Amino acid sequence: MLRVNDLSVYYGNIHALKGVSLEINEGEIVALIGSNGAGKSTLLNAISGLVKVSSGDISFEGNDITNAKPETIVKYGIIHCPEGRKIFGDLTVYENILAGAITRKDKNDVKAEADRLMERFPILKERGKQLASTLSGGEQQMLAICRSLIGKPRILLLDEPSMGLSPNMVREVFNIIRQTNKEGITILLVEQNARMALKLSKTAYVLESGEVVQSGKASELLQSDEVRKAYLGEA
Repeated sequence: MLRVNDLSVYYGNIHALKGVSLEINEGEIVALIGSNGAGKSTLLNAISGLVKVSSGDISFEGNDITNAKPETIVKYGIIHCPEGRKIFGDLTVYENILAGAITRKDKNDVKAEADRLMERFPILKERGKQLASTLSGGEQQMLAICRSLIGKPRILLLDEPSMGLSPNMVREVFNIIRQTNKEGITILLVEQNARMALKLSKTAYVLESGEVVQSGKASELLQSDEVRKAYLGEA
């Protein structure tokens, strides 16, 4: 479905991604784990067209999308839920959700879809008329995911969805991710909580200093001594 081949990205003189390759099959959850600065967010930004690819290529269902404009990539159904939520604080919760449908042509169905999503996220329904800036961190993360879903993603790029959340809210967010996948949406998940990400995913890649150093079935990586020591806090 989505294939990244020998991808390199530079920030000035910094070689942020060094020949990264990965493949995501339709219907999967694929985890991308690694330490801070490993290049995980850079990879998502490259797929989304937010940073320029220096070499290598990205394809989606056989279409070359390397260095395509972000609005073109969104039209393919590749939706990016960014690190740090990036909600519009001066808009209401409901207006934030509608903002995620900006590329949809079926405008008559958008309101019905927004209402359906708010039923799915009752806390957002309760706060629909509030400014998004008044929400808690966990509520803002739910809003960011909800805003992504109204764009009807074929594949959802999730960047650190559990960052800064309480343990209870982390579990809630991971339940949302699991349910979203069950509804047929493919997910590429960047996540610091490596244990939960690996338990949730079918396939996983480990990124270090801009390079893929391990990949395979998530269940097998969960048992890897190197992964357990480096990312799961086990000796």
